[in-house]
Amino acid sequence: MISPEKMPQKIIYGEQTIDYQIHFVAVRQKKIAIHIHPNGSVQVEAPTNTHLSEINNAVQKRARWVLKHLNQIEIQSSYILPREYISGETHFYLGRRYLLKIHIEKSQNSLSKNGGVKLIQGKFQIHTMDQSPHYIKMLLWDWYKTQSRIVFHRHLQNIRTNISWMHDELPQWKLLTMKKRWGSCSPKGIITLNPHLVKASNDCIDYVILHEICHLKEHNHSQRFYKLLDQNMPDWKVRKVKLDEMANLFLNE
Repeated sequence: MISPEKMPQKIIYGEQTIDYQIHFVAVRQKKIAIHIHPNGSVQVEAPTNTHLSEINNAVQKRARWVLKHLNQIEIQSSYILPREYISGETHFYLGRRYLLKIHIEKSQNSLSKNGGVKLIQGKFQIHTMDQSPHYIKMLLWDWYKTQSRIVFHRHLQNIRTNISWMHDELPQWKLLTMKKRWGSCSPKGIITLNPHLVKASNDCIDYVILHEICHLKEHNHSQRFYKLLDQNMPDWKVRKVKLDEMANLFLNE
C-alpha cells in the first residue's frame, strides 16, 4: 500500500484544481503548513498521523491564498523566455545582471591564454571554439558551480560566527541542482544548497543558509524553528519575498 505522502493529492476549489504533495514531519509540529515552491509545486507539511481529511480541509481553507500565489508564478513565468546562450543575453550573479559576450577562437593556442568563463568589466566573457548553445551553457554552468562553492563557504563561515549554539566546525554541506528548493537539511545534519542560489543577492543567500542552519536545531517548521529564524534574522520575511519574486528568473535555464 502506498502511503499518502507518496501519492499526489488534490482538492477542487470552484472550477480550479490544486495539486499538492504531503510531507509528514515530527509530532512536535502542531500545525499544518503549506509551502509553494518557485516552480509552482505545492507541498503540505503535517504532523505525523494527521488524518488525510484534516489535511484536505486545511488546504481547502487556504485555497484562495494558494491559487493567488500560483497565479502570480504563472504570470511571471509567461514573461520568461528560454535562454539561447548567445552574445547579448543577460545572466545573473549575486543579484546583478551581466551581459554574455562570446568570443570565437580559431585555434587551441588562443584558448590556452583566454579559455573558460571570466566576469570582467560587467560581462561574462567566454572564449571558445565551440559556440553551440549546449556547450556555452555547460561552460557557464561549470563556472556557476565553482563560484557557488566559494560563495556559500564564505557565507556559512560568516553566519556561524554570529550564532552562539553553532559548533566551531562548519556543518557538512554539499551542492545539488534542484528545481523545487534552494536548500535542504537532512536528518543527519547535512545541508544541501542549490548552485542556482549564487545568482541571488548576498542577503537572500544568507537567508537560505540560515534557514537550513536553523534546521540543525529544529528539523521542522514549528514555532520554535521560526523563533530561531526571527532571533537571528529579524527581516527574513523581506528577504524571502525578494528571493521568491526572482525565483523563476534565477532558475531559468
